Amino acid sequence: MQKPFLTADWHNLIMINYEVLPAVLQPYLPKGIELDLFEGKAYVSLVAFHFLNTKVVGIGFPFHKDFEEVNLRFYVKYKKGNVWKRGVVFISEIVPKKMIGWVARVFYKEKYTYAPMKSSVKEREKRRLFFSWGEGMPNSMDVLTEAVTQSMPAGSKEEFIFEHYWGYTSLPGNKTGEYRVEHPSWKIYPVLDAKLKVDFKQLYGDDFSFLNSEKPDSVFVAEGSPVNVYARRILKS
Repeated sequence: MQKPFLTADWHNLIMINYEVLPAVLQPYLPKGIELDLFEGKAYVSLVAFHFLNTKVVGIGFPFHKDFEEVNLRFYVKYKKGNVWKRGVVFISEIVPKKMIGWVARVFYKEKYTYAPMKSSVKEREKRRLFFSWGEGMPNSMDVLTEAVTQSMPAGSKEEFIFEHYWGYTSLPGNKTGEYRVEHPSWKIYPVLDAKLKVDFKQLYGDDFSFLNSEKPDSVFVAEGSPVNVYARRILKS
């Protein structure tokens, strides 16, 4: 039985979602991978969450177990035989731990970069999540939710956004890497309010600068769970 390469607890996952034209994402598709659409529309998500109790091949490294991550991702699918695998492709992933970024670049060829971050979780009658990142903390998410979780409705946009269990990466030589992410279906917190301050052009380049003037299509928050991430393999042509 295959053992996971990485284990962790992912919690307090904020997904700020934007509808985009498929043409924006086509240049970022790994070979053999197709866009996964929801009701005919393509989405990108700006994601922030807590990465906790992190272990690589069963080893937890001091000062590198608990940290925040912010990423920009979109949704894809890959057909193997008669089965579609639904996954994600990352435009960029930001963490406040340089060694974590190094491991991800070396073993998964993911686009990890370093930036200082801070976050907070306040729980009273409601629940408030706050993330900020970058030198001087110019980027931030501030999201208010109900304090009690609920299940995701079957076939909903929430289910589409959260239920992707594969990662795909473009590799040298026009190859594609695939890795599996394993976790139970998550509970979600109903979102009451969300404030976002992000410079998409500075973080993600000209291709995504238009998001600076776009309003999010939706904002979702998931409770999270323990997660297993398995070793990358290379897809056959």
